[in-house]
Formats: sequence, structure tokens, C-alpha cells
Amino acid sequence: MRIIGLAGWSGAGKTTLLVKLIPALAARGVSVSTLKHAHHRFDVDKPGKDSFEHRAAGARQVLVASENRWALMTELRGGPAPPLSALIAQLAPVDLVIVEGFKRDPHPKIEVHRAANDKPWMQPEMPGIVAVAADIAPPYALPHVALDDVEAVAELALRFAAEPARVWPESG
Repeated sequence: MRIIGLAGWSGAGKTTLLVKLIPALAARGVSVSTLKHAHHRFDVDKPGKDSFEHRAAGARQVLVASENRWALMTELRGGPAPPLSALIAQLAPVDLVIVEGFKRDPHPKIEVHRAANDKPWMQPEMPGIVAVAADIAPPYALPHVALDDVEAVAELALRFAAEPARVWPESG
């Protein structure tokens, strides 16, 4: 299993790119999972559902399963957020994990930049930027491709993806 990130400011087009990148990689025979960082409180459950009531009653974990999918919800109950390396360890093995967000973590990342967003470039302040997908040329010498060239972004993702044990040797 290898990992690559997409990092960029809000509005740069990370999610739009990611939903195009997944089928492009799948067409190459690459199995993909994703891991998304949320900056705000979120809930995948709904009040009134049994699983919501289990969590509300104090369960630390609730696993919901059917013939179509299963989901494991873990309540941190005010504890610290787990590190990215621990979250990746929770995933079933695939060829490539694409991380959206977690821009301050050390894993290799493709910076996603849109000029109209009027945000600064991330490199060199953010660690791990190895390449760029943008609608303008970056101000630094890293491999870069057009933001809308999904096949070229797929090539960069496969070229720069790293094994988690190389990114976080202490956890492997």
C-alpha cells in the first residue's frame, strides 16, 4: 500500500480533481481508498437511527453493517484526534490511499492550486509537497501538470506515492 496526498486551500479544486482521479486510476487497475480530513464537526449518522442512539448512550464504537457496506464510527469523547499514520493503519489494504487534506503532515503531496482562488502557494511552508497540479505555472521548480489533466495527475500520484512505513518509520 502506498500513500499520496492532495493538498490545497479551500476552493482550489481538490475534491473535484479527486473524484476524476479515482476512476482514472481504477482504469489502470489501481485499487484506491481515500482519507479526508474534516476541519469541522461532522456526523455520518442521523438522530433517531439506532446507531446514533447507541453513540448518544455512550458507546465508544458502533459498527453498522448490511449486505452493501459497513461503517465503523469511533467516538473520541474529547480525546485527541488520531494521527494520520494511525488512521491509515485502519484501512484495508489497497494499492493507493489518496489523502485529501492533512496538509501539515509529512506524507508526499501534490499541491492543488487555482489562480482565481487568490491564495498563496503552499511550498515551502507545507512539508511533503513533491509536485503541483495548477492552472498556472508554480513559482518553484517541482514537477507540475495542468489542473484539468487528470491522466497527468494520475502519473504524478503513482510516481510520488510512498509506503506509509517510509513516511512514518516509527509506526511501521
